[in-house]
Amino acid sequence: MHGYEMIQEIAERSGGAWKPSPGSVYPTLQLLEDEGLIASESEGGKKLFALTESGRAAADEGPDAPWEEASRGVDWEALTEIRQAGFGLMEAFGQVWKTGSKEQREKALAVINDARKKLYLILADED
Repeated sequence: MHGYEMIQEIAERSGGAWKPSPGSVYPTLQLLEDEGLIASESEGGKKLFALTESGRAAADEGPDAPWEEASRGVDWEALTEIRQAGFGLMEAFGQVWKTGSKEQREKALAVINDARKKLYLILADED
């Protein structure tokens, strides 16, 4: 697989609980290659990676797959509700941004900034 495919595969295997960033995946792949645990080859302009024998042995000896750990104990119903709320908020904000007047856009931005502050106040146990 190439790096982007790995990112997608990890997100799928973790049920969306963990989607690593390219900034963490590609340096890790380079480190694993430097250690001889994976090998790469170029194909069609993409760099494909595969486990070496040493890498396969290390994977077999290692802990549980990290995507399994990432999805353990996840409240999937709550996660779905949170995602829907976030997507709905961004959709409404985008609509105001695309079609609203300058004054409406400023009001929308103030609402978003206020919501962010209120969320952090929840963590601080402040009203």
